[in-house]
Amino acid sequence: MEGLIIAGTNNLFTVECDDGIVRNCTIKGKVLKSDKQFYNPLAPGDRVNIEPDELNEDKGQVLSLIPRKNTFLRWNIKGRCPQLLASNLDYLILVCTPDEPPFRPRFMDRALAQAEHQGITPIIVCNKWDLTTKMESEGRKDEVDEIEARLNGWEDLGYKVLKISAKTGEGMTDFAEVLENHLSAFVGQSGVGKSSLINVMDNSCVLRTGSLSKKYGRGSHTTTKGTLIHLTLNEALMDGLHGRKANIIDTPGIRRFILDDIQADDLALYFREIEPFVGKCKFGLNCKHQTEPECAIRDAVERGEISELRFDSYLRISEEIRTGSWSD
Repeated sequence: MEGLIIAGTNNLFTVECDDGIVRNCTIKGKVLKSDKQFYNPLAPGDRVNIEPDELNEDKGQVLSLIPRKNTFLRWNIKGRCPQLLASNLDYLILVCTPDEPPFRPRFMDRALAQAEHQGITPIIVCNKWDLTTKMESEGRKDEVDEIEARLNGWEDLGYKVLKISAKTGEGMTDFAEVLENHLSAFVGQSGVGKSSLINVMDNSCVLRTGSLSKKYGRGSHTTTKGTLIHLTLNEALMDGLHGRKANIIDTPGIRRFILDDIQADDLALYFREIEPFVGKCKFGLNCKHQTEPECAIRDAVERGEISELRFDSYLRISEEIRTGSWSD
């Protein structure tokens, strides 16, 4: 029998089986055959073959993994191996905020590079957009302008960008239309409001939301493990239509996103505006794009074909990969 992984930790997984029963399943033999070692062997969105328990219909064993369409993952420092966050996605929803917690464009650029590497379509969602009015009233218009410039830059590269607010409802209808009939994973820092967005999307969901640390402006980890949630979209967001569906994987908040399986020399391949210039420098693939003469990528920056903001982000992330020292 086949089933869908809804959630899981260690060697116990919640599996929605094709016979309509949700079972708690362990992995038969405790080890799942794989060509790669992961921090966690299965993720929400995975489809598996299971063997139901003959004595207890609420239990079973996972026999094997059905080949994945894709995975989204990050490097886990504690486990010293990649950590699966979600599988078989249509969209990766990268959630940020203009403030509370602070806007972190390099976090987003890392996640975008990982999405490009995995072949997953990312969508950038800036929640709490109503806070920009407050920021401007506090004399922080320059910050808002910089955030707008970053969002516009990503949009110019072909990424879909939505400015929304779970609190005021701004942009939520457009967001719901994007999610309808798809499987999407929400990824972002703690406190960006992923659970709040889900609560607005389906008013029958009551996910716990957290408060921000006053000292650091960071959120607390209210979602402790990734969970796949079947949403019935709020009819108020769907022009009064009932029964519209979407599937969401709510992932735990991430403070530090570390790339997996991307080397510093290959990073340019996953910046979509830089990739066309790879190999065209005087020193070819040996160019580090820093001080070398006749660097095609730096020349493109000077011509305005690559934004200085993104190029700076590329250089910083490349240095993080080389040194192993990652910022938040």
